[in-house]
Amino acid sequence: MKLGIIGLPQSGKTTLFNALSRGAQPTGAVSGKIEVHTGVVDVPDQRVDILSKMFNPKKTIYAKVTYADIAGLDGSAGKSGISGTLLNQLTQMDGFIHVVRCFEDDNVPHPAGSVNPQRDLVTMESELVLNDLIAVERKQERLVEEKKKGGGRDKGQIEREIVLFERLHEALAAEKPLREIEISDEEEKWLSGYGLLSRKPVLVVLNLAEGQAAPAVTFDQKHSMLVALQGKLEMDIAQLPPEDAQMFMQEYGIEEPSLNRVISMSYDLLGLQSFFTVGPDEVRAWTVRRGATAPEAAGEIHSDLQKGFIRAEVVSYDDLTDLGGMNEAKAKGKLRLEGKEYIVLDGDILNIRFNI
Repeated sequence: MKLGIIGLPQSGKTTLFNALSRGAQPTGAVSGKIEVHTGVVDVPDQRVDILSKMFNPKKTIYAKVTYADIAGLDGSAGKSGISGTLLNQLTQMDGFIHVVRCFEDDNVPHPAGSVNPQRDLVTMESELVLNDLIAVERKQERLVEEKKKGGGRDKGQIEREIVLFERLHEALAAEKPLREIEISDEEEKWLSGYGLLSRKPVLVVLNLAEGQAAPAVTFDQKHSMLVALQGKLEMDIAQLPPEDAQMFMQEYGIEEPSLNRVISMSYDLLGLQSFFTVGPDEVRAWTVRRGATAPEAAGEIHSDLQKGFIRAEVVSYDDLTDLGGMNEAKAKGKLRLEGKEYIVLDGDILNIRFNI
């Protein structure tokens, strides 16, 4: 999964990116250029740590999330929409982390002249909505033209798409992001190639100064979350050696970095969950969508496992750790065989039986 870090200039996007990725990209620069920096981050999961202690494998591998620090959005897309190069980057993201500036700093002037988190949040949302409105209107024009010409595609399908895009246009014209609109599975397929930005889930991060309390910000939308953190402090902690970071957190009374929560929330934001494979060679967390079947989970491991799927040996993480091992789980009847219809649950430990 890939999440794009967006926000107005001087909001702290790169600071958050450095904190998440333990990177050292320069912060505070405003070049006006479209720049993208990416970093792959482990998803913190105590279950992986405990399973690794149980099985003592040669390798321990956590689930991953990719963050992209995307410069270029500044709230001024206007009637022409977002530029092609930047739009191409944004449409590739599975969701967004929107960094909203809450801190005051005379050395880092706000582009709008004052710090106002609610205003900035609305500004960025409006930019995404405006871009989608332009894209939807263009698609509506093409559908009307296609219907007039005839020939080609089924007319009934064209009519259904016209109805869908009219519904999308109505919402966008009312300044309503498309993540608020219910979309059927069939409609989801029709829209899959459009990369509409306001449909993507968003995690809003209120970027605070050290010791600052989170301001009151209203943001209550479907497929969205909100969290507050002290970006500069989190970056400083992330860039310390582990032992120094631990001492630093103890001094400040911090039980764990807020970034761990941001990473976990990123995972939840996209409707994902983890299942595990275990053994002497490797303990590994795999990512799969909630509601996925056992064959779909097998496909995350290797496409051959999905093609030749026969059964999955399944035990829950809680049962395995409570009982102390696979043999004990089997003796108590907690290790079971599941077929192709089985819906994988978060924390399941799977061993796939297959035949190619």
